[in-house]
Amino acid sequence: MANQDMSNFSMMDLFRMEADTQVAVLNENILVLENNPNSPAELESLMRAAHSLKGAARIVGLDAAVRIAHMMEDCFVAAQAGSIALDSPDKIDVMLRAIDLLAQISQIPETEIENWFPVNRSQIETLETAILAIINNEQLDLGSPDEAETIEQETIVETEILPEWEPQLPVDFTAEITDHVQFNSDIPHEILPDLPQVESPETRLLKTDLSMLALFATEVEAQSILLNQTLLSLKNDPNEYLDLDSLVKSAHLIKGAGRIVQFHEVVKLAKAIEDTFVALQKHKSSLNPSQIDTLLAGVNILVNMQEIPALEIESWLAEQEAGIDNIVADISKIFELLTTKQSATTAAVVSQKSAEVTSIQTTPTPQPKPQDNASQRTKNSDRISPAANSTAVAVEQRPTKIVSAKPAPSNLRENAQKPKTADRVVRVNAENLNRIMGLAGESLVEAKWLQPFADSLLKLRKNQGQLYNLLEKLQESLSDSVLDQRSEDYLSSARKKANDCRHILSDRLNELELFARRSANLSDRLYREVIASNMRPFADGVSAFGRMLRDLARQLGKQVKFEVVGKSTQVDRDILEKLEAPLTHILRNALDHGIELPDARLAAGKSAEGTIRLEAAHRGGMLSITVSDDGKGIEPEKLRQKIVTKGMVSAEMAAKLTEPELMDFLFLPGFSTASQVTEISGRGVGLDIVQSMVQEVGGILRATSVPEKGMSFHLQLPLTLSVIRTLLVEISGEPYAFPLTRIDRIVMVESADIAIAENRQYFTLDNQNIGLVTAYQVLELPAPPEKLDLLPVIIVSDRSSSYGLAVDKFLGERDLVVRPLDPRLGKVADISAAAFMEDGAPVLIIDVEDLVRSTDKLLAESLLQKVSKTEQTAESTTRKRVLVVDDSITVREVERKLLENQGYEVEIAVNGMDGWNALRTGQFDLVISDVDMPRMTGIELVSQIKNHSALKSIPVIIVSYKDREQDRIRGLEVGADYYLTKSSFHDDTLLNAVVDLIGEA
Repeated sequence: MANQDMSNFSMMDLFRMEADTQVAVLNENILVLENNPNSPAELESLMRAAHSLKGAARIVGLDAAVRIAHMMEDCFVAAQAGSIALDSPDKIDVMLRAIDLLAQISQIPETEIENWFPVNRSQIETLETAILAIINNEQLDLGSPDEAETIEQETIVETEILPEWEPQLPVDFTAEITDHVQFNSDIPHEILPDLPQVESPETRLLKTDLSMLALFATEVEAQSILLNQTLLSLKNDPNEYLDLDSLVKSAHLIKGAGRIVQFHEVVKLAKAIEDTFVALQKHKSSLNPSQIDTLLAGVNILVNMQEIPALEIESWLAEQEAGIDNIVADISKIFELLTTKQSATTAAVVSQKSAEVTSIQTTPTPQPKPQDNASQRTKNSDRISPAANSTAVAVEQRPTKIVSAKPAPSNLRENAQKPKTADRVVRVNAENLNRIMGLAGESLVEAKWLQPFADSLLKLRKNQGQLYNLLEKLQESLSDSVLDQRSEDYLSSARKKANDCRHILSDRLNELELFARRSANLSDRLYREVIASNMRPFADGVSAFGRMLRDLARQLGKQVKFEVVGKSTQVDRDILEKLEAPLTHILRNALDHGIELPDARLAAGKSAEGTIRLEAAHRGGMLSITVSDDGKGIEPEKLRQKIVTKGMVSAEMAAKLTEPELMDFLFLPGFSTASQVTEISGRGVGLDIVQSMVQEVGGILRATSVPEKGMSFHLQLPLTLSVIRTLLVEISGEPYAFPLTRIDRIVMVESADIAIAENRQYFTLDNQNIGLVTAYQVLELPAPPEKLDLLPVIIVSDRSSSYGLAVDKFLGERDLVVRPLDPRLGKVADISAAAFMEDGAPVLIIDVEDLVRSTDKLLAESLLQKVSKTEQTAESTTRKRVLVVDDSITVREVERKLLENQGYEVEIAVNGMDGWNALRTGQFDLVISDVDMPRMTGIELVSQIKNHSALKSIPVIIVSYKDREQDRIRGLEVGADYYLTKSSFHDDTLLNAVVDLIGEA
């Protein structure tokens, strides 16, 4: 299976995957290093990441990447040694440019590699010179600030590697062991068969395949370094904690790498080392210094082998075969000694343990003297350590200081501080995880079905008891009568059988209830575990923000400190992916609009460095994310003036807006507080994207500001998209679910409170008119048979429209496991997903946003019927309102009197802008407008009305002195229903048009 996966990827694909991982590590740690240049943990991580990138680039033959990564590694090593310090922004900039270059190189298409490097050689050399200057503590010459951007971008193609297609590599690129395997010493760990002694053509091909040899060399280098360092540390400090799991894994990986390229000597050596560590682990034994030397001799073979050219490793191993065999034999004797010592120790009496151990002797197998093979072992510049000459196979007779694999009591603090081995990781693609989650949800639903079934059996038990009582009363009533023996026997048997059934039923019901509770508990635990597996730490989605803000601050000449709180907060992976773009826009706005320049901050009594804080936490069953800064904030009055200037509301209405209402304007499309448009901000798209994302997942977005103190954005999102809290309602006899986060309010409306305007029903709530429609009509369902005087109504809205949906009844709140619809259905109108009820019945989840759009469409086409017949009275008592817009006082008065004499309620506006403001703040059934007016013409007013989602259904009559055909066509094209001349005042033309459009008053 692994080979099949590997066949789908080129070596360049594997390099890209490794580069993505290590570049992320480099970016994250280099930013931490900027504030703490001497941090040993970050320097260690940076060195290892650069080392891994160097090895990966060497495998695919990217020499430039090898050089850059190698110089970066040297730089981090020098910083670890204290000879240099990465303590200036210019030095960090150089390292970041190097990281960016490595990331770009990893994305070059294989067909473009040969052309890309010659074109960009000068930029690469400039970067190498800069890194070298850092290593040598020389003055940096950074050249043009944009020099890094001059690297040819057109040859870079963004390559996306989907998680489900990531291959399982036979060997790791990394020097760190990230996927620990738990070895069970009771199971034979030699799974693969012995290697064939006769070399096949396939084996010869493997041994001459440079890519496979490079993979082998990289793996051996990484694991032998770990073995060597661990054993040397143990020799120098016998109390050093010995991580046997890590040592076993390293030897095992070397053995596997040797098998791939068919190097028998490496396999034998690695197997002997692995067996010894497994024996230490199994028997909880220990090593003395001479035994450590023997193991180091074996590791030195692997270390020295790294200096041999790839194609010469096979011949070098053949020359060293005798020496390797000796070392393998010595290591094997340690293994045998550990096993023998354990057996002897187990059989001995406790008081004689010490004597038993010191008396154990092993008879060495005849073999050549170590000195006989000295020439072979040192043939290549003494690559094999002289420590190999020491066999150290017998336990010394005198007391010897033993190195224990178990931590000493005095070393508990060091052990507690030592990081634990990383958790094992299994890759599961998103589709499989979704299926598992669906099955876990179904299991939860099925388990809940048992309790209602048990409740029904309770009724049966009750009926059984009543039957027994009736039989008892029957027998009592017949006691005075003379019955034959046969009848008495039947009656007694019936009573006895009924009593037996009652007891059996009672026992089985108790067992069923116990099983139902256990099943529900197990299903709930299973479901919660599956939900947890779909979560990721918040830090996984925000790692790139620190780098983004640093670069942007340097570009703007600002100083900023970025803080992330709640990195370990668990977030649904789907929500985490959706958060990237919204948070990017908020953070960029915070830096560009909020944080002041250092001089301005100092003048305001603040520190020169601003702070942007990103916080994530679970609160009240929701995911709460807050982005805050300590900048200048937003002045409410300036925002109010901006809103009026853009013509979004009138000055009178703007003065009445509260601060939260003012802040809501920030999230409208096209709205921006920036005075000029730049590539960073001012286009009015950032916060609109945030609002769209929050609404998409059913969340809430709020903004608060304190002038001169800062600004905060608060996102309240569901913890998971897999489970939603819903309100169940009944529509036309069927259950439907409305997500609670998309419901504004639920109310009970009396029929008497429903009014009609412009042939549309509405009711008033908190001094606001809410349009009323029946849910069954929008969903195209049959009408319910029952007409209610008290209507259950759900109030829903989008950015521009708000409606009350009348349903049959409320069924209560439910947590539902979201199940996506079959993709073959496409987009189902007004439905977003499905779920199962506790009894297994399916229920459809309403797509509220789509439902509002459908309602708008039906209202525009006048296809909705009234809720009930009782509204006719309200219709007859409600006067229809007409808005007259004209800059001529004479015309306004003539039109007003004509309409009021017919019973219409009339409101006037003195120009187009005044009329537009009146339309957005009031309710009108008809608009009558002039054409030529100041501030906004009649044509522009009609165009605004017809382009507004909430106002476009209002009919409009244009009345003008101009009677030219082109003027008439222009007016009708923008959406006017009638185009009349002002001569219509002298006949019934205007009044007839009004009645035709909205009916009589």
